[in-house]
Amino acid sequence: MNAASNASPVYQASPGLWTLAWRRLIADRVAMVSMAVVGAFLLLTLASGTGLIAENWNDEIAVGYAPPSIFGKPDISGRTKMSKHDDGAAVNAYPGTVKDPLAEDIAELKATLGGGTSASPSANTALDTKDDIDLGDGLKVVDPIGPEMAEILATTRMSTEQSRAESLLFGADKWGHDVIKKVIKGSETSIFVGFAAALVATLIGTLLGAVSGYYGGWIDDLLNWFYSIFTAIPYLLLILAIAAVLNQKGVMTIVLILGLTGWTGIYRLVRAEYIKHSTREYVQAADAIGASNARRMFVHIFPNVSHISLVQLSVHTVGFIKSEVILSFLGFGVPVDKVSWGSMLGEAQNELILGYWWQLAAATIAMAILVTAFSMFTDALRDALDPKIK
Repeated sequence: MNAASNASPVYQASPGLWTLAWRRLIADRVAMVSMAVVGAFLLLTLASGTGLIAENWNDEIAVGYAPPSIFGKPDISGRTKMSKHDDGAAVNAYPGTVKDPLAEDIAELKATLGGGTSASPSANTALDTKDDIDLGDGLKVVDPIGPEMAEILATTRMSTEQSRAESLLFGADKWGHDVIKKVIKGSETSIFVGFAAALVATLIGTLLGAVSGYYGGWIDDLLNWFYSIFTAIPYLLLILAIAAVLNQKGVMTIVLILGLTGWTGIYRLVRAEYIKHSTREYVQAADAIGASNARRMFVHIFPNVSHISLVQLSVHTVGFIKSEVILSFLGFGVPVDKVSWGSMLGEAQNELILGYWWQLAAATIAMAILVTAFSMFTDALRDALDPKIK
């Protein structure tokens, strides 16, 4: 016989779901560009979290509301030079000394009651606390906060003694913080909250959906009743109610609020997939060889529905980034010592009335770029992981 006919046939293993998904994903140029943009934001977040960039975002390096110079040299003629308090009560930006808010009133009172010469003090003159006015009969006019003000003025080191920039590339906020550094630092908070909350919601929704769809019966009825309660309450009202009950600001609080309220859509999808797969032949074969329920749920069925959870993780990350912005805008978000895109938009609503638009524009553009790129990547990932597409 021919030697070729005696040779055993060569079998080539067919590529798996993840291999096919990766091939389809890298063939999509839009998906690759979107993934590059998302990766760039993640690198910025990592660099900001480790202190490589934007570590000094809260340094007051410019005058208040310094205009952006990215479109050319701004016209700053006639602008009031402001420092940390734009009402001028505590700090004057130039020449950079502390002003006692009661100095003029106390000096005028002393001059009136004591008959001395009343010369209106300089706006940057500290209150003289030593010269009390003796009115006779043991009565004196005493400055009630004089000693405290003298101690504060003696120990306070003014940041305004350093020169401040009159304009920055992307402008400054009310306190003189660089807006672009705030955007980078804010992305760290917003992206972390979005991803962590989506992870919590995906774990809860996947676990409850797997148990409900696999076991059915009274367990399915109980979890469906629990699901109906959450979906019956409007989403925004629900997260605001939980935020009011927790009554504590913080990043982890926002993660819990969003994660504990955003699992319902994932639960519904995973439950439907488990109902469909629990009667398949490969699950019955696993039951025949003595596989436990937990093994059939998470070793045999879950790999075939894991693409649902992965896509929902991406979708909810985008949604929770926007939800964090809403919470921070309404005052239920991050504490005052942290910055996020939502807190920047909350500050910008007052600035916009005064004509200072650059903080609003910077935060909005950054969020729009990330959300758009993440949404397009999620759509491409959903198409790549769909087993019906070959």
